[in-house]
Amino acid sequence: MTKQLPAQLTGGMHAYVAAEIMTNDPILDAMAFSRGRILVEADGQQPVILPSWAEIARIIEDCRG
Repeated sequence: MTKQLPAQLTGGMHAYVAAEIMTNDPILDAMAFSRGRILVEADGQQPVILPSWAEIARIIEDCRG
C-alpha cells in the first residue's frame, strides 16, 4: 500500500518531520501487518527503510485504544 502524507518540520532543538494520520486510516493496518519493510520517503532526502517489527502494531493499538 502506498500513501502520500503532508508533513511539516517541527522545529526546535531536536527538529523532526511529522505527519498526522487518523487512527482508522488503512495505512496503519498495512504497516502493522506488513511482512516486508516499510519505506518512508521525503523529497530531497535519502529514503528510510524500517523493519516491520511488532512494536509498530503495539503503538497503533495504543493510539486506537
